[in-house]
Amino acid sequence: MTAPVLVIGEALVDIVSNGKPRNGKNGSKATPGGSPANVAVGLARLGVSTELVTRFGTDPYGDQLGAHLFGNGVQLAPGSVEPGFRTSTATATLDAAGVAKYQFDISWEPPALTLNRGCPAVHTGSIATVLEPGADAIRKFLSELADKPVTVTLDPNARPTITPDPVSTWAAVRALAGMSDLVKLSDEDCEFLRAGSTPDEIAAELLSVDRTKCVVITRGGDGAIGVTRTGRVEVAAPAIDVVDTVGAGDSFMSALIAGLQARGLLGATRLEGLDEEALHAVVDYAVKAAAITCTRHGADPPTAAEHTSYWS
Repeated sequence: MTAPVLVIGEALVDIVSNGKPRNGKNGSKATPGGSPANVAVGLARLGVSTELVTRFGTDPYGDQLGAHLFGNGVQLAPGSVEPGFRTSTATATLDAAGVAKYQFDISWEPPALTLNRGCPAVHTGSIATVLEPGADAIRKFLSELADKPVTVTLDPNARPTITPDPVSTWAAVRALAGMSDLVKLSDEDCEFLRAGSTPDEIAAELLSVDRTKCVVITRGGDGAIGVTRTGRVEVAAPAIDVVDTVGAGDSFMSALIAGLQARGLLGATRLEGLDEEALHAVVDYAVKAAAITCTRHGADPPTAAEHTSYWS
């Protein structure tokens, strides 16, 4: 039996507000979130065995997170739940188009990071890769995977409120990307981190490092592009009625990993054999997973059965 995909990063509670009063109260709702945690849930819902290394407490928000993760079949690494630790939060305010902007109340220091034998992929990203002291632990861990038979994926998911300096943040992203086989960014990431550069220029810059074999850039309602050293694909997004975009990028990331695993491209292969046909298929699968999430409130990725039935 294949060991779980290992996801490393923050789990927190999203306090989502649409700014509209409801029953005399503001229109806020607390839901489980955190980009890496969302990716872990998305993977589990798509039938991929998944272990999450994170940290949250046993307060009410932590209990909510734990129930959500366990209820979706995500395994938690030892030390991820710590009594007395204050569970982190993110306040997400939605604009008229349902696009979320975030403010964070978070601290990050993961438990010990270890790689299980047979683990096909390690995924990390978002705040966990830039907020110390946890970010340093992730850098050291990824550096130890250079000669291991495991595929590393990265989603920087830039947060300007956490790291407002794009120059230093891009340097940190480049360092992590150099230890990753696949890097996924959004058009918003590109605009913040490399203003003035086109997506293809950014992809070429990241692919200049030997380890990195694929860069995928999402473009919201315009779909996504996937680039390798030997090919490029462009996938359009289907027309949908957007409720909000919370968790859409994370659904995309989890579906991307799941699609690659289904084609035997993870593990020791490290994406070797990822031709244009396979790349188009996995990016299309990921775009459609993100689209389903956008038709729902909050970070609510589809199951494999929902994905199939929705687009059949």
